[in-house]
Amino acid sequence: MKIIKDPVHGYVEADATALRLLDSEELQRLRHVSQLGFANLVYPGANHTRFEHSLGTMHLAGLMCRELGLDDGETKLVTTAALLHDIGHGPFSHVTEPVMEEFTGRSHHQIDCLVGEGTIAAVLEDEGISPAEVCAVVSGEHRLASIIHGSLDVDRMDYLMRDAHYTGVPYGTVDAHRLIRSTILTASGVALYEGGINAAESLLIARTLMRPAVYFHHVSRIATSMFVHALREEVLNVPGADAEAFARMDDAACMERLKHSPHPITRDLARRVYARDLYKRALYVGEDRVNAAALQQDPGPAREREIARAIAETAGIAEDEVLVDIPPLPRALSMEVRVRHSHTMLDLEEVSPLINTMNDTRRQQWRLGVYTTQEHRNTVEQAAMEVLRVKRPTKQDKLVVA
Repeated sequence: MKIIKDPVHGYVEADATALRLLDSEELQRLRHVSQLGFANLVYPGANHTRFEHSLGTMHLAGLMCRELGLDDGETKLVTTAALLHDIGHGPFSHVTEPVMEEFTGRSHHQIDCLVGEGTIAAVLEDEGISPAEVCAVVSGEHRLASIIHGSLDVDRMDYLMRDAHYTGVPYGTVDAHRLIRSTILTASGVALYEGGINAAESLLIARTLMRPAVYFHHVSRIATSMFVHALREEVLNVPGADAEAFARMDDAACMERLKHSPHPITRDLARRVYARDLYKRALYVGEDRVNAAALQQDPGPAREREIARAIAETAGIAEDEVLVDIPPLPRALSMEVRVRHSHTMLDLEEVSPLINTMNDTRRQQWRLGVYTTQEHRNTVEQAAMEVLRVKRPTKQDKLVVA
C-alpha cells in the first residue's frame, strides 16, 4: 500500500494492484494529457491531467464500494475500472474525441484494445480480474457500471471538484462524501436515500454552472475548433497521418506534430492555437435563433465543415478562414436514480423542483459558434446569418457577442 498526496482529496491509497497499473505506459501517458483541453487559455491554472483525475476517481470509487457493501472482488473490479477509465482518451482529452470517433470509430470509453494485451493485461491476469468486465464497467454495460458511469458517478464528482480547484471557479463545489454516504445499490444501479437529495442537487447545480464558465467557454471552444480542423486536415491530406497513432499520442507530441506539419493549413492553425492567436466570434447564437434540432440530425466535424464552406463561399473568403462549432444539445438531467422515500422509490425529479429549472437553464446556455479572423468578422457574420437563416439579434445577443 502506498499513500499519494492529492490536492483535492487529501491522501489517496494505492494498493499493489493499482501501483502496478500506474506503472504501465498507458496510465503514465495520462500525466501528459490535459484534463480540460484548452481551458488553460482562459484559466492559466487549469493544467491538471487525466492521470490525477484517474487517481481521484479510483479513490472515490473505493469509498462508494465500501458504502454499498461490495465484496473484495467487486471492489477490486470497480476500483480498477475507475483507475483505467480514461486511458482511451486522445491528446487534449475531449478536444480530439470527435476526430478519433470519426476516423477510428471508437470513443474513449472503448478500451478493450488497451487492456487486452501488454502490461495492463498481464496485471489483470495476475490479479484474477476479467478485462472484459473492466471494459463493461467503463463502457456502462455492467451491473456495477453506474458507480463510475451513471448519474451520481464518482467520475463526475471528482472532475467537478478538481476542475473547480484548478480553474479557481467556485461553482464546482460538490459534497462527495455526503453523496456517497447517501447511496444504495438497487437492481437498476446506484440509488439515493432521501437525506442525500440536497447533495445531489448541489452536484447538478455545479454541472449547470460549470458548463458556460469552464467547459463551454467561448475561448476554449474557438481553440478546440481550430485544433480539430488542423487535425482533420492532417489526417485527410498528409500521407502516413494515422488517426490511431494520433489517438495514442500525448498533448505535446500531437501539438508538435501539427505545428511542423507539411500541410500549411494544419501548420498555421496549430501554431496559432499554441500562441493563443485565436479566431474571433463572428456569430454566437442560442437555440432561440437557429434551428438547433435540425443541426443535430447529422452532427460531427464533417457536417460543421460543410456549413463552414457554404458560409465562406457566401462571404467570398477562403474556406479555412471559417469554422463552425455546433455543440450537442444538453441532455435532460434525469439523474437515472431513485430516491427512497418511506417505502416508495421516486424519480428525483418528483421530489426536486430544481431539476426542471436547471434543464431549462442548460438549454438556454447552448450556443452555436461561427469563428473567423478579425478582419473578416463582419462579413462572415452576415454570411452565416444568411446560410443558417438566423433570426435577427436582440440587444442582449449583441451584448453577449461584444
